[in-house]
Amino acid sequence: MSDKKAPKEHQLNIAIDESIADGVYSNLAIINHSPSEFIVDFITVMPGAPKARVKSRVILTPEHAKRFYKALGENIHRYESSHGTITTNEPPPIPLNFGPTGEA
Repeated sequence: MSDKKAPKEHQLNIAIDESIADGVYSNLAIINHSPSEFIVDFITVMPGAPKARVKSRVILTPEHAKRFYKALGENIHRYESSHGTITTNEPPPIPLNFGPTGEA
């Protein structure tokens, strides 16, 4: 028997304020990357509107982008197991050549 105590589990308490908890609707995401980061711009495109604005930008390290990719894939799999296959339609022809590309 060892006198060493088992290490305590690390616990992270996460708080979210109300303005963030409401969320932001997005029906388009644009992803760019540089050698050191991934930039994900979430956009809301309204039908008939000639212009759309970025509503939120998330910047991730490559390692966290990979973790996000894996977690999203696992969640999509669980969703489809419960609710059926998610079908996708061809996206509307939106030119994706706005603004500068992500370069750090």
